Amino acid sequence: MRKETIYLICPVRNCSTAMQLRLEEWVRAMEDRGNGVYYPARDCAQDDPIGTAICAHHLRKMKSADVVYVWWDGDSKGSHFDLGMAYALGKPIMCAKELAATEYKSYANVIIALCQAELLRRGARSDQA
Repeated sequence: MRKETIYLICPVRNCSTAMQLRLEEWVRAMEDRGNGVYYPARDCAQDDPIGTAICAHHLRKMKSADVVYVWWDGDSKGSHFDLGMAYALGKPIMCAKELAATEYKSYANVIIALCQAELLRRGARSDQA
């Protein structure tokens, strides 16, 4: 499997200890496979009182990433912002955890569709190798 530079969209503020532990475990597993992972809670100072420096830092890191993985939490406002950036940049988007589809229009459904499209693209790419 090809090594990738990953940007992880995930909750940072108001993240429960249990979720933080699961996120750190996921990051470790991806890094153990040789991938580089940008994990906002670890890799970006969170002391910006307004947030513009954080947003600019995230944008720089996302631009340099090969792929964006999403650990979706609909309550995370930063995740909404980062998902919009990833989509606008045309980044490949993958799911970092399983998401349940909803019966109505939702970001979860958008993320699932983007992940499925990327999985199909990756499958086609490996078939051509």
